[in-house]
Amino acid sequence: MTSSTGSAVTLEQLERRAGIHRDRPSYGHDALISCDRLVRIFTADGVEVQALQGLDLLVAEGELMALVGASGSGKSTLMNILAGLDVPTAGAAKVAGRDLLNMDAKARLRYRREAVGFVWQETGRNLLPYLTAAQNVALPMQLSLRGGRRRRAERAARAESLLAMLDVSGCRDRRPHQMSGGQQQRVAIAVALANSPSVLLADEPTGELDSATGEQVFAAFRRANEELGTTIVIVTHDQAVAGEVRRTVAIRDGRTSSEVLRRTEVDATTGQESVVAREYAMLDRAGRLQLPADYTKALGMEHRVMLELEQDHIGVWPDTPDAPAPPAD
Repeated sequence: MTSSTGSAVTLEQLERRAGIHRDRPSYGHDALISCDRLVRIFTADGVEVQALQGLDLLVAEGELMALVGASGSGKSTLMNILAGLDVPTAGAAKVAGRDLLNMDAKARLRYRREAVGFVWQETGRNLLPYLTAAQNVALPMQLSLRGGRRRRAERAARAESLLAMLDVSGCRDRRPHQMSGGQQQRVAIAVALANSPSVLLADEPTGELDSATGEQVFAAFRRANEELGTTIVIVTHDQAVAGEVRRTVAIRDGRTSSEVLRRTEVDATTGQESVVAREYAMLDRAGRLQLPADYTKALGMEHRVMLELEQDHIGVWPDTPDAPAPPAD
């Protein structure tokens, strides 16, 4: 291949000019869940609403994390996309190596049955009312190609094992109306885990429960994460739940805005353990940064701000007459 000046141009040179670097790992290459500049636009009565506006998110295999955000922030839209219930308008989304934008109907159905488990907020939505707990857990295995090959005794043993792990063995022969709300949700977790999914998603799973029962349900999620190694993403408004995970991602206006990371530290003097939490603002792949609303409000930041590049940080000030002057050239 030759350029307009007649000199030879290699494919490698063209890729470099286009910003493609073959020796550089792709974004999210080692993540179990990878969302890259994800966009979802809904149209109703000729009006477009952008539920997701270029959202970036990476989730590592084996994580137990929470997603938080106000109503309309886009978190439920994101969950529906990850669950294979909705399709993004643009961007990229991959779960366990599966491209969620380029699936046909058959592949999407198989993905929902085998690669991902889902627990809804409404307890009655998770279980079939005319089946017992054990039958509800066995049903996904019967419906999947992979689980359908198991003998009936193997499916029953798997159901028994999951119910025991989640401490609801006593509900084995009960139908949903014979269980408490917390028992229903723990059985629902067992149903979601039946086919050994790569990811378990839960949308406000403790929203209809009191705090004590909610703690029991969250303990079931933690047990599934620790004993089975299942990656779990929970959407919640419950700060008690959000505070129990190592990583909480906040979504605002269709983009990830901040993360809280928690780690355990041991006091060198007393030997006592404590959990230390630190909040980080998220810088997305387009270079956008969402400053926390309480920070900008406290400093009266609106419309625009002044920036100054320092040696090891970036200074941000309100655009006011007494703001520092930009550095001289």
